Amino acid sequence: MKVSREEKQARREQKQALRRDRQEKRRQVLIIFGAGGAAAVAAGIPVAGVLLAPALTPKQTAWRAVGNVNDFQVGQTAEVKFRVADPREGQDVSSTVGAWLRRTSERRFVCFQMNCTHLGCPVHWVPSSELFLCPCHGGVYDQTGRNVAGPPRIPLRRHSVRLVGDTVEVLAQPIPLPALLGGTK
Repeated sequence: MKVSREEKQARREQKQALRRDRQEKRRQVLIIFGAGGAAAVAAGIPVAGVLLAPALTPKQTAWRAVGNVNDFQVGQTAEVKFRVADPREGQDVSSTVGAWLRRTSERRFVCFQMNCTHLGCPVHWVPSSELFLCPCHGGVYDQTGRNVAGPPRIPLRRHSVRLVGDTVEVLAQPIPLPALLGGTK
């Protein structure tokens, strides 16, 4: 059975038409996926910005004077207040925060953040027992800030302290609340 030239030509044209249809469908699929991908990227940029901003934002710190060396007695713990910039609160809003400053010797001090490392509640110094107590969930810390009872798993966080002449200065920094943010550091 012999195939005529016209039939061969018709078959070639059919094959070419099928190829063109397939190519057109591929282009349409690529266009749809490309547009969808572009839309996903465009929608993801703000989300990525929100997620990455805390990691990319430098922590704001500053040395703050909290008193004269003679204002604090050796072996005593006193509450001090100072201004600290905390970017989590908004556009670099400054606020006053408290801390516990303990004078350990004539020229040495240790300063504890006032927030419990469990959920961030303020801890209170109880001089008679020489313990920091958290009233929210029963967290207990000794005079060195080490957790000794209750749910906190880590010691009280510390602020760096330095003496400039006779002025005691504390390094102010944002207060991390690890349990609320899902971490432990």
